[in-house]
Amino acid sequence: MFSRRGFLGSAAALAGASAVSGRTAAAAIPEAATMDSAVMQPPLYPSNGPDYQPVVTLNGWTLPWRMNGDWKEFHLVAEPVVREIAPGMKAHLWGYNGQSPGPTIECVEGDKVRIFVTNKLPENTTVHWHGMLLPNGMDGVGGVTQPHIKPGKTFVYEFVMQKSGTFMYHPHSDEMVQMAMGMMGFFVVHPRDPAFMRVDRDFVFLLNAFDIDPGAYVPKIMTMLEFNLWTWNSRAFPGIDHLVVRQGDRVRIRFGNLTMTNHPIHMHGYHFAVTCTDGGWVPESARWPETSIDVGVGAMRAFEFVADVPGDWAIHCHKSHHTMNAMGHGVKTFIGVPQRDTVKTIQRLASPDYMAMGSAGMGEMGEMEMPMPDNTLPMMTGFGQFGPIEMGGMFSVVKVREGLDRNDYKDPGWYQHPPGTVAYEYTDPVPEAPSRKSDAAPKPGEVEVQVVKPRGKSHKH
Repeated sequence: MFSRRGFLGSAAALAGASAVSGRTAAAAIPEAATMDSAVMQPPLYPSNGPDYQPVVTLNGWTLPWRMNGDWKEFHLVAEPVVREIAPGMKAHLWGYNGQSPGPTIECVEGDKVRIFVTNKLPENTTVHWHGMLLPNGMDGVGGVTQPHIKPGKTFVYEFVMQKSGTFMYHPHSDEMVQMAMGMMGFFVVHPRDPAFMRVDRDFVFLLNAFDIDPGAYVPKIMTMLEFNLWTWNSRAFPGIDHLVVRQGDRVRIRFGNLTMTNHPIHMHGYHFAVTCTDGGWVPESARWPETSIDVGVGAMRAFEFVADVPGDWAIHCHKSHHTMNAMGHGVKTFIGVPQRDTVKTIQRLASPDYMAMGSAGMGEMGEMEMPMPDNTLPMMTGFGQFGPIEMGGMFSVVKVREGLDRNDYKDPGWYQHPPGTVAYEYTDPVPEAPSRKSDAAPKPGEVEVQVVKPRGKSHKH
């Protein structure tokens, strides 16, 4: 829930305040809103100024602002936070205003924006406004465009939003450590024209990753590639919110990649068009139909579709290891290996509770409720109406339903399929396939060799 601590609320005007510009604004810093819930909050509609369809952030929220004259003012606080990755696991991260990632910032093309940044971290920080066009001194690169923000200090960023689009913010001060600890956030600039690129529902999330040992709480910040938790907005399945959509709505899904590798994001059941990158809107003539779109490191993508087919449609990264939790990359492969005798020996000598797994694949882990170390997620988990989902990491579900209210984002439960539209078991006898000569194993001592005799007198190769 919000803790406004005296904050006047979204777009609330300061009584009697005149237009304030430049450094004098620091005399009246707005209180910083915080959030202690990992549940997606409703869209924050503007109470004045240009109309727009606000975004909803998966497992997140939009930062309230106040109007101070003709400046739209926000207050970010960089601080240590505790984030639930999914039920059963929490991480000690760094973030903004109580969460990692920080709150989404929304404004409108042409807005004059003033953002106060208070540093409650144990080290210096800055904020870089990724993808935005602004004065060089507001770009947020510590030591290059500004002094670092020391612990306990507050800096002010002021700029005019020159173009609408999909952006993000993150530190450019000890960047490797601070981003590995979860410091990032989404920044959406809506078009000045309310009719331009209008959609009915607009979802946003950031892709990030952590390397946290089983039972531990703090990420290993030196990891370069071997991450074991792949997350959307610092949440792993089954902790990621579902994307609830009203049938017939035009839907936009925006995402940015602040991991160390690319991610092909795939949505089932629909063809969509990529309509925006962090460089701007994609002209209609340059779009093409897709079912997966790859987003590179440090890049952002937004795609749109009309939700005309009801159902529960999976959306996920198509790198299969990114849809699993707590991956142990050193685990050996035992497919096809009989382990019965080995299990008995290990149970007798080392652990009576030892279990052999993996001889027939890893799917059995999806339905087993095995004891886990404290603060550790199972590698694959989640249950749907037909059994174990056997997923983790970067996975969620787009739930398209008829008859939802305009701002109804509550989980409607699992889709009730019309009769005759669900795959079913075939119970009649299945005829055996005819045997082929190539299927028969050679007898002992029997080797089949095919000799090809060269023709002609040429020995050229």
